[in-house]
Amino acid sequence: MRLLATTQGLYYLATGIWPILHIDSFQAVTGAKTDLWLVRTVGLLIAVIGAAVFAARQRPALSPEMFILAGGSAMALGTIDVVYAAGGVISKIYLLDAPLEAALVVGWSIAWSRRPRP
Repeated sequence: MRLLATTQGLYYLATGIWPILHIDSFQAVTGAKTDLWLVRTVGLLIAVIGAAVFAARQRPALSPEMFILAGGSAMALGTIDVVYAAGGVISKIYLLDAPLEAALVVGWSIAWSRRPRP
């Protein structure tokens, strides 16, 4: 679980702050955006999720809420990647993120099934 939380936490922190630090390179890779405030808002939210998941890696056992946050955010982002890239709304580059998000969902599902129970 620690490796999973560390991996997702760092990945979300990096990808979340990218549009904050350098919107031009972000758009060069992901395509032009019209509402930059929304890109930055989503980026900050992803970074906050990453920070929470990363911080939780230090706990001896994760709370059910952390499983929901980590696995649920991966599921939500992966679904958005597939649905909107396939529909032509966002760049196909987002399809590269979808398998990573799916791997996180699988990882958190396995971790949930193996968690210590009271």
